[in-house]
Amino acid sequence: MDCEVLAIGTELLLGQVVDSNSAWIGQQLALAGISSHYQAKVGDNHDRIVAALRGALGRADAVVCCGGLGPTQDDITREAIAEVMGVGLRRDPEVEAALRERFRGRDVPAMNWKQADVPEGASFITASVGTAPGLVCPVKDPAGGPGKEKVVYAVPGVPAEMREMVGGFVVPDLVRRSGDHATIRSRFLRVWGVPESRVAEIVAPRLSELEGTGTTIAFLANVAEGVRVRVTTRTSGPSAEAEAERTLDKEEAELRALLGDAVGGIDDESLEVVVASLLGEAGLRLAVAESLTGGLVGARLTSVPGASGWFAGGLVSYGSDVKRELLGVDEGPVVSEDAARRMAAGVARLLGADIGLSLTGVAGPEPQDGQPVGTVFVGLSWPPSAAVEALRLSGDRQLVRERAATYALDLLRHMLLERTATRTS
Repeated sequence: MDCEVLAIGTELLLGQVVDSNSAWIGQQLALAGISSHYQAKVGDNHDRIVAALRGALGRADAVVCCGGLGPTQDDITREAIAEVMGVGLRRDPEVEAALRERFRGRDVPAMNWKQADVPEGASFITASVGTAPGLVCPVKDPAGGPGKEKVVYAVPGVPAEMREMVGGFVVPDLVRRSGDHATIRSRFLRVWGVPESRVAEIVAPRLSELEGTGTTIAFLANVAEGVRVRVTTRTSGPSAEAEAERTLDKEEAELRALLGDAVGGIDDESLEVVVASLLGEAGLRLAVAESLTGGLVGARLTSVPGASGWFAGGLVSYGSDVKRELLGVDEGPVVSEDAARRMAAGVARLLGADIGLSLTGVAGPEPQDGQPVGTVFVGLSWPPSAAVEALRLSGDRQLVRERAATYALDLLRHMLLERTATRTS
C-alpha cells in the first residue's frame, strides 16, 4: 500500500504557513507500515489540484489531501476531487443537520453550507472539532480493470482537526485496506565533531551490507547541530514492532562500533541532554562564562529538566572589563587562548563549580584583537587539568555563535567521557 500526501493552500507556497501537517501525516503512515514516496504542495487553483491528484493517483494506491475544506471561495478541494472521480456534488442532509446543531440556533452563514457537499459515491469522516468534515472518496483505477479502485482522503488543514481524522480514521482505514500489519520505524544516531562526508565514508561498508534488505541508512546534516545518521527498517507480521526494534538495536550497535564516541545521542537526545546525563552521573557541577555566544550555552543547558542539580550558573562576560574584574583575565587581547583559559578557571572559582567552560571569539562582522571573523577559543578548567581549543568557524554572525556553542558542549562531552573512562579503567 502506497500513499501520497498532498497539501493544499496558496499560503503554503508563499511561505506564509509552514507545512507541518505533511510531516506529521508522514510519521503516522510510517508507524503503520504504509509506504509514502511522494509529498507535494499545490495552491488554491482548481486545475492544478486536479492535475496534482491525478498524478498522485497514477503512482499510489491512496492520497491524503490536507486543506481546502473550509467554507470560503478558495476552499475548492471538494470540487477538484469530484472532477477526478468524474461525478457531481450532492448536499448531505446529515451534515446540514450537524451544521445547524453546531451553530446552536444561530443562522448558519450561507457559505458554510458548502461543507455539506460531498462528491457522489464519497462518504464523510465525522468531525468532533471544527465544522469541516473529512471525505473518503473512492476513485476507479483506470489501469486496474473492473472493480479496482483507489482512494482519496480529504482532511482539514487545521492541525487539531487533521490529526483527529488521520489518526482516528484514515490510518486505520489504510491498514485495513492494505491487509498487512506492518511498521516502518527509524532511529537517529546523533554524531558530533565529524563532517558528514567523513561519517558517510566510515559507514559505507555497512550501507553495502544492507543493500537488498528492508533496512536503509541515510545522513541528515545540520551546520550547527552536527550529523544525524538515520536507520530505517520496514517489518511486517504480527510481531512487526518487536522485530523492528530488534533490527534497529542491531544496526545501532554496528554503527556505534564504526563511529565510536562520535555518537553522542539517540533520537531526540540533544547534546545538552547527553552532557547533563554525564555531569549528573559523575556528581559534578558546571559553570559557564560566555562572551561571543551571549548566553546560548547556558540557555541550552538550562532547557534540560533538573539542570539545577549539575549547573551552577553562567556569566555573560561580554565586556572586556567584566572578563578582567570578575574572571581574572589579564590586560591584553580578550580573544586569545590565555583569555579563554582564565575565563574558564575564573567562572568555576566565582560560582563554586567543579568544571569551568568558557567561550571567547569573533562572531563578526568585524575582526577583533587581530583575529579574523570566525575565530573562537573554548576553554575548559577541570582541576588539576585545563585545556583550550582554537576553532575557525565559517558562516554569518548567528551561525558562528550557534556552532561555537555546539563545539563547546561537544568538547565538554569528550572530556567527561575521557575522565569517566580513566576512573573506571
